[in-house]
Amino acid sequence: QVQPVESGGGSVQAGGSLKLSCAASADRYSVLCMAWFRQAPGKGREAVAGISLGATRKYYSDAVKGRFTISRDNTRTVYLEMSSLKPEDTAMYYCAARTAYCDSSTWYLEDNNYWGQGTQVTVSS
Repeated sequence: QVQPVESGGGSVQAGGSLKLSCAASADRYSVLCMAWFRQAPGKGREAVAGISLGATRKYYSDAVKGRFTISRDNTRTVYLEMSSLKPEDTAMYYCAARTAYCDSSTWYLEDNNYWGQGTQVTVSS
């Protein structure tokens, strides 16, 4: 069983920064891919960024590329550094952990993920 737990959400003005953290409790060698998703009110969930085991490969959606940075300090903790935040970044952010490898064509998929409870990010104009 894998259980991701997010932290670090909050409120910030446009142009500001926030850093989210996600710790996944699991067997050390079970988590092979982690990703961040978000869901704004009235919208579907969308993939934001993903990272593979060893942090050798990182993936970003076009909406956040150049503003958000995903990193990983071990096999079970991942971070999302968000800068130049915009009101449209307002959403509930979810951490997802997967016990399978991911690549550029799979990191954004929602199947076979273990999900955290989410942390709210609110960006005011």
